[in-house]
Amino acid sequence: MVPQPLQHSSDRVLEFEQFRDLLAAYSSSPLGKAQAAQLEPSTDRGWITRQQQLAAETRRFLSAGGRFDFTGLFDAGQLLAKSKIPGAVLEIKEIRDLLLLMDKAAEWREIALNPPEAVNKEWQAMRELALNIADFTALLRYFRNKILPDGALDDRASPELARIRREVEKQKRLIQDSLRSHLRRLAEGGAIQDELVTIRGERFVIPVKTEQRKRVHGVVHGASSSGQTIFIEPLETIEQNNDLVRLLEEEQAETRRILQEMSGKLGEQADAIAVAAGTMAEVELQFGKARFGLDYDCVTPELTSDFLELRSARHPLLERNLKAKGGKVVPLTLEMDSAHRQLIISGPNTGGKTVGLKTVGLLALMAQAGVPVPATTARVPVFDATLADIGDYQSIEQNLSTFSAHVTNIDFISRTATPRSLVLLDELGSATDPEEGSALAVAIAEHFRRIGSLTIISTHHTSLKVYASNTPGVLNAAVGFEEKTLQPTYEFQVGVPGASAGINIAQRLGLNTQIIEAARAKLGTQAQDVARFLEKLHSELRELDRERQAAQKQEFELSREFKRLETEGAQEQRQKTREYERKLESLLREFEYQAREAVNAVQDRAVQQKLSKQAEQRMARLRREFQEQFNAGVVAHKTGADQGDPHARPHEVKHVSEGDTVKLKSLGRTAVVKRKIDENTFEVEMGSMKMKVPRADIAEVFAPGPASPVLAARAKGISVSLRSDDLSLPSEINVIGQTVDQATSEVERFIDRAFLAGMPRVRIVHGHGMGILRKAIRQNLQQHPHVATVAEPPQNEGGAGATVVELKV
Repeated sequence: MVPQPLQHSSDRVLEFEQFRDLLAAYSSSPLGKAQAAQLEPSTDRGWITRQQQLAAETRRFLSAGGRFDFTGLFDAGQLLAKSKIPGAVLEIKEIRDLLLLMDKAAEWREIALNPPEAVNKEWQAMRELALNIADFTALLRYFRNKILPDGALDDRASPELARIRREVEKQKRLIQDSLRSHLRRLAEGGAIQDELVTIRGERFVIPVKTEQRKRVHGVVHGASSSGQTIFIEPLETIEQNNDLVRLLEEEQAETRRILQEMSGKLGEQADAIAVAAGTMAEVELQFGKARFGLDYDCVTPELTSDFLELRSARHPLLERNLKAKGGKVVPLTLEMDSAHRQLIISGPNTGGKTVGLKTVGLLALMAQAGVPVPATTARVPVFDATLADIGDYQSIEQNLSTFSAHVTNIDFISRTATPRSLVLLDELGSATDPEEGSALAVAIAEHFRRIGSLTIISTHHTSLKVYASNTPGVLNAAVGFEEKTLQPTYEFQVGVPGASAGINIAQRLGLNTQIIEAARAKLGTQAQDVARFLEKLHSELRELDRERQAAQKQEFELSREFKRLETEGAQEQRQKTREYERKLESLLREFEYQAREAVNAVQDRAVQQKLSKQAEQRMARLRREFQEQFNAGVVAHKTGADQGDPHARPHEVKHVSEGDTVKLKSLGRTAVVKRKIDENTFEVEMGSMKMKVPRADIAEVFAPGPASPVLAARAKGISVSLRSDDLSLPSEINVIGQTVDQATSEVERFIDRAFLAGMPRVRIVHGHGMGILRKAIRQNLQQHPHVATVAEPPQNEGGAGATVVELKV
């Protein structure tokens, strides 16, 4: 529930309800769609900040490749209420649905509490939200292996159920054997219709020809639709069928008892499950907001005290509609601070005045609902009310004209608005006498200025334009219109009034010339001067805009030329690198030739073959290592990564520790590192001689490998023998398809054998599924005495379908 809801004219005027529908389309479950449909703006700054943080964290999660399937979430309120009633029995499908909901919640809890490394540092809000989900491990373990995928109870649901079902199957076979024997006897006389056993009303019967009815003594349980066959239960199997019916009734009673027990278990956790469902609805809403933010290139708005700034802002519903038609929205940019609390927008019809008002209003509501807004920059105050008078409010039923409806609405707004309110008034002073409407418009604007509300007004009245020019704290703004083409440009310019240009547009549209001349003659001198001034002003602004675009184009051309020169330089460097590679390749071939000649000079053929093989292997290894070091060196040199970064120098040994045995390039001998003087200098001991050597002089490090427990025991004189298959133990085990008990037992044996074999790292493949097997295996491994760490491998090694285990060897 949203704290401190915002009073706003949103659903009809500012189209917030339509925006909620757009947001709900990003949810896949009914629970998520309902959560989006209930979204409301708030005045609680803390709540807004947290919602924006949740959306931003989820957006980073998606950008890092994170995904989650919300299928299966539903409103479980009625089922949970039913489960809390003593003795209530849920249907098995209902229980399965609740289990799926719990499993989804548990899966997200695991992800949120152990997020990917890419988002771990900025994940606080989502981690706190996930803590609302209880740990359902014990409850899910209780239900494990009790419900089959088709929704039926598994035989393992209880020992008694397994026993009864075995008895049922045994009794069915006994009855079928008796009936088949009876059928064989009857078949000899042609009394039966078909030599088969069938079922009528849970009792086994045989089909008999109607005319042979008297040859079979028993109970008739029905006839075929044609009347040629009747189904008889022979007297000799009546008691057996009675026993079967009794067993089936016992099975039904035991099934009910199990379902009642399951329902009770769920009822005990009903409150926790309800909280988890609500939390998952909130999480899915955040995923919807994040996907919307990615699709519409949104930003997280910054909350301010009284400063409004929108740059390249776009109305999301208009953008969606234009995208579908291949169009593009012209963005809006404006700023209003504490010194300028009122904006008067003027300009021709169809120029975008109303769209501008709706864009500001809707984006303010979105920001206060915790949704990222479609803009490049958004700094928005927290308004206590968003009040708008936009559109035609004429109502025949309520006996309201257009003007009356506007006055009634503005009266309400004037009594409601505070200094912390956003007021949006479209075509103020219209639908009445122009002179009186103009005076009324100025008075209304002055009223909201005195209140201190942040007010945006659209108008055609010259008096309001003059009011904006002469009144401190009020700004003029204009929407663009290209008079040559009679097309709106939708560009928004703050600081200048707009020209309505009604007569000029009418002339260009072909209105009768006499009417145009008469209209101009009736214009006052002052009105003509104002019109000419505004036309000249906008003409100069268009010229300045063309010059600005030319400057931007020149800047772009210079940037492109710089990139071209940079590319040519890089190509030249690559050519030099290839030439360097060719020279080194020639030296390597010469080295190989000399090595082979030296081997061929050895007279002993056996020794020659051994040396030749060793030389070939060593040359191949040296060539491979040199090529890797050369490539890394070229990249590091080109990017500048090798400047002062020892880790960017592939020819140098990275990790050297005290006590390591190292080989020195300069002497070709081994020495022991006694002390690390600094990052690139070490003191080493070679026999009785000590010396300082740079890191670059160390060819390689001979670090002693960890001994396996078996080798350690043998070193102490303890006799240990292993089976031959333990010596060739694989580094991974696959337990997909096994039950939890089977898999955990198999994994424990595998870990013990790997530990004895001295293996430092193994991988367990368990698959994805519902995640139950993965959770059970990982929890079991975390308690194992031979396990050091348990981790999820990267996607190329199995991801969530596998687990990597580091052993304490």
